Amino acid sequence: MASPFLDEEPVAIDALIIRRAFQVGKKLRDRQDPLAYPESLLLQRYRFSRDGIIHICNLLAPHIECPTRRNRALTTTQTVCIALRFFASGRFLYTVGDAENLVKSSVSRSIRKVYLALKTFLSVYIVFPKHSPRVQGIKDAFLAIAGFPDVLGALDCAHFHIKAPSGPGAGAFLNRKGSHSLNVQMVCDASCVITNVETKWPGSIHDSNAFRKSELYQELDQGQHDGVLVGDGAYACTQFLMTPFLNPDPGPQTQYNAALAKTRAPIDITIGQLKERFQCLKMLRVAPDRAQDIVAACTVLHNIATMRKERAPDIVVQSDDNLEPLHTDLPHDAAGREHIVNQYFS
Repeated sequence: MASPFLDEEPVAIDALIIRRAFQVGKKLRDRQDPLAYPESLLLQRYRFSRDGIIHICNLLAPHIECPTRRNRALTTTQTVCIALRFFASGRFLYTVGDAENLVKSSVSRSIRKVYLALKTFLSVYIVFPKHSPRVQGIKDAFLAIAGFPDVLGALDCAHFHIKAPSGPGAGAFLNRKGSHSLNVQMVCDASCVITNVETKWPGSIHDSNAFRKSELYQELDQGQHDGVLVGDGAYACTQFLMTPFLNPDPGPQTQYNAALAKTRAPIDITIGQLKERFQCLKMLRVAPDRAQDIVAACTVLHNIATMRKERAPDIVVQSDDNLEPLHTDLPHDAAGREHIVNQYFS
C-alpha cells in the first residue's frame, strides 16, 4: 500500500506526521453532543441549523424524552439528531448507527420515536386555510405571481418509492412505471408551505382519482372553502379546481395556461425541496404504513424549515414529461375556467 505521504517534500515528512498525529490546538467534538459540530456541518448532516434543531428538540421533548438516563439512555437531542440524519441521508440504519456510534436497534427506535412524534403535529403545522384573513393573504400571494385570481392552493401528487410489500393488497402499490410507491397528494401555498397532505394512497391510484376520494375534495365540493385550487393536466377541471387547456387556442386560452403554469409552480418547488432535503424519501425500505408515517413526518419538518426560513436545498424543477394521462371518463366542469378566461385573460 502506497504511503499517503509520498507526495510530500522529504524534509517535511516528520513534521507532517507529528502534526497529523497530535493535531495541535484542535478541539475534539463531544460525542454526547451532536450540536458540537460547526453550523455548516449541522446543515449538511441534519438539514437544519443549530437553532432549528433546538426548536425541534423542544417541540418533541414531551413525546420522546427518557425520564431517566439509566442504561445510558439517549438524550432528546441525540434522539432527534439520529432521526434527522436518517431523514437527510436515507442511508441504511447500520450506516447511520456507525456514524453516530450506536447499534442498529437504537437507531431504529430513535427514528420511530421521532417520526411518530412529528406525525402528531400534522394538524398543527399542516392546515388548509379557512379563516378570512389568512385566506385573503394566500389569495393575494398567488395573484401576485401571474394575475391568477381566487387561488387557495396549488395541488399535485408525488410518488415516493417503497420496497415491494408482501401480503394481500401488495399489488395496489405497483405504479404505472412498474415500481412500488406511495402516491402522496399535497397542496401548498405561494410560499411553499404545505397546507394539505394525504399519504394513504398506493402507487396504482391515478392523481385525479386520489383527489376525488380525498377529504379536501369533499369539503370543496360542499362549498366549505371560498376559492379554487390550481392543478396540472392530470386532473379533471371542476368549478373548484382549475386545470390547463390541453389544446389551447391562441390568445386568452394560451394566456390562461401560461398564468396557470406559473401559479402552480410552488407545488413543483415544494415537492422538489421535500425530496432533496430529505433523501430518505427517494427510497423508503419499510412497510407501506411506516412509509406513510415517515412521509407525513417529513412534510411537518418541511413546514418547520420553511416557516423558520432554514436554508432551502437547490433543486431542478421537474417538467411535465411524466404527467399521468387524464382519465377522460372523469366528471369535467369547465364553466369556472371559462369564466376566469373571459374575466381575466380576454
